[in-house]
Amino acid sequence: MGYPTTWALLLPMVASFHSHNYGVFRELLIKARKDAKLTQAEVAKELRVPQSFVSKYENGERRLDFTEFMKIADLLKVDIPGFVESYKNLTN
Repeated sequence: MGYPTTWALLLPMVASFHSHNYGVFRELLIKARKDAKLTQAEVAKELRVPQSFVSKYENGERRLDFTEFMKIADLLKVDIPGFVESYKNLTN
């Protein structure tokens, strides 16, 4: 049994990229950045990435993995349990 090679098998992953739940996640990250009174450029500078990295995850062009999220959450001083609770409340 090999790896999936057709786009049809990958569509569920692509569709989840623009799901309501991922949109909630992005909006919570944007709110956290604004609550920290930081611009995208300031976040990018602290993370040592281009400003486009922040722009792309905020507007949904790029997904964050867990380790990236944790770096950003640490920088923004996000209360992780509170963030998760907000996410759960907004996605149920």
